[in-house]
Amino acid sequence: MSEQRGRDEGQVSPTPEKDPGDWVTGDEPMTGPQRSYLHTLAQEAGVEVPDGLSKVEASQWIDRLQEQTGRGD
Repeated sequence: MSEQRGRDEGQVSPTPEKDPGDWVTGDEPMTGPQRSYLHTLAQEAGVEVPDGLSKVEASQWIDRLQEQTGRGD
């Protein structure tokens, strides 16, 4: 088991995170899954989220609310 753990440590994620500012489609409206998760987080945090967010804005809100609710990494 410790051998498996050693192999897993330090491996690169198969889907590395890209800075939202570098997203080609970042100015498009947020996706359905973003909207759903964002509203779940907002409800838990007791805050209101503005309508009409872009993908980048939604991602930034999600990051902040994950930190606030303890759902982040």
